[in-house]
Amino acid sequence: MESVLECLPRGSRVAILRLRSLGDCVLTTPALDILKRCRGDLRVAVVVEDRFRAIFEDNPDVDEIMRPELGALRKWNPRLCLNLHGGSRSAWMTAGSGARYRAGFGHYRHQFVYNVRIPRAQQILGVRRTVHTAEHLASAMFYLGAPVAEIPRAKLVASPGVPVSGNAGKDAYATIHPVAATPEKTWRADGFLAVAEYLKESGLEPVFIGAAGDDLSPFNSYRTIARAPLSEIKTLLSTASLFVGNDSGPAHMAAAFGVPEVVIFGNSDPAIWGPWRTVSEVIAAPGGITRVGATQVLDALQRLRVHA
Repeated sequence: MESVLECLPRGSRVAILRLRSLGDCVLTTPALDILKRCRGDLRVAVVVEDRFRAIFEDNPDVDEIMRPELGALRKWNPRLCLNLHGGSRSAWMTAGSGARYRAGFGHYRHQFVYNVRIPRAQQILGVRRTVHTAEHLASAMFYLGAPVAEIPRAKLVASPGVPVSGNAGKDAYATIHPVAATPEKTWRADGFLAVAEYLKESGLEPVFIGAAGDDLSPFNSYRTIARAPLSEIKTLLSTASLFVGNDSGPAHMAAAFGVPEVVIFGNSDPAIWGPWRTVSEVIAAPGGITRVGATQVLDALQRLRVHA
């Protein structure tokens, strides 16, 4: 029986729904790479909120970036609509897309929307272990008909012409992301300050990054960047010598550029959300992120051989 990808006429349009979440957006890009390697003739649109648009900008595997608006999606007229988001809004957009093939994972809600139901990644990949998010998303492409192959690193494209706040990047530097979505995923400030001092002594300038609403005041003795657009953060991370931070979207961005990382985990599973295909150290402790000691992180940095 022919696969979905084999059934698509040349030049067909494909819509990939990945509405939000920084890390998930980054980890969708290996799946896009696999799709375009298999069917380079397809026209691929990613449907995503504007605040995460920069993740897909300049990606050669993406032909269009669309806002999550049903009218725009219907006008795109996709032959295949693949929901990699899984929420109610994306399900209803899939239903209303007008696509001949409406695909989503079998464990998603609103199953009546999908006429292509994708099994769990373990079944597709033939494994019983916990799978990484990059594997989970890429497995959809294998089920749709792409040859099963090694799943590549995430793909971000930094624009050399994008200015970086405070001219960070002029000298060797390390990016530190000391914030996270919840307290359970946020390591303490004094730990990150100890890391910054170690890096400074090693010859790397510490540069602290955060979003517009993040409080970086504990780190004001170092360079901080808290209101930069995502495109600028891409450029900053692309030329960093090292990344240190909580389990977060920027950690996945840095991994996409192959930056060595030390990532501190709280209540998330590193097997699912750990750095994908970059040299890294994952730090966690029984009892949660508050139990992670500065010595653990500094030892991890030494193992990565951070030198001037």
